[in-house]
Amino acid sequence: MTTTYPRRPDPYAREFPAAVAVRPSAPPVTADEMGALCPTGALFAAADGTARLDRGRCVLCGRCVRVRPDVFAEAPGAETAVTAPAALVVPECAEDEAGLDRVRARLAARTALFRRSLHIRHVDAGSDGSEEWEIAALTGPVYDIHRLGLFMTASPRHADVLIVTGAGARGMAAPLRRTYEATARPVVVIAAGTDACSGGMWADTYATHSGVGGLLDVDIWVPGSPPSPFSLLQALLLATGRLDGSTDTTTPARSGRADGEEDTR
Repeated sequence: MTTTYPRRPDPYAREFPAAVAVRPSAPPVTADEMGALCPTGALFAAADGTARLDRGRCVLCGRCVRVRPDVFAEAPGAETAVTAPAALVVPECAEDEAGLDRVRARLAARTALFRRSLHIRHVDAGSDGSEEWEIAALTGPVYDIHRLGLFMTASPRHADVLIVTGAGARGMAAPLRRTYEATARPVVVIAAGTDACSGGMWADTYATHSGVGGLLDVDIWVPGSPPSPFSLLQALLLATGRLDGSTDTTTPARSGRADGEEDTR
């Protein structure tokens, strides 16, 4: 019953449409039509007329795919977590690659000791509750993160990773910061869900900030409304150094064992 991911690719994770993509052969678009198409402002046009999509603002309503199927399409694959907000914008720009490589290298250096065991503290900073269902699924028999040495903890003093959900409620800013300050160092902060990445539909209102990026130094961004458990699991594997930050769902993650060593789990 338990998924074989990350030791081997999971067919469901590979085929699940966890994001929206811009078609490579899409016709030119204008800023006005992109602005009118998306309720969260996730779509815009580049200077050359190329459609661009910020997955950190996309709530997966599917409107762009229905109205402009010549430009947008569902993107199969649940590995959507990235290590920099610039990587949430697709199609990626070539000039961003060097900067993203530096971010990945810094994260890998900080998390070198996290390979075998990781404790996770979750904080709801104004979520609608959907992300919490997906996080809860991680401890069930299908995903079973305990098999990978990943455990939820009730105390930030025991935590290596802070998973933050929600649009960044203003009333949660101080408690969130206190939780972060109570964690051991190094700590990895994961913004889980579109609301946490950008504020989503509620960005910069009287009650919320524009996500949690302005409240904490976020290391890993997981788009989706809500993100798939596979996307959250990918983010945790990035935090442990078992993935290199790429989003190739056909390549199994490194297990941390030496070549030829038998897996006895």
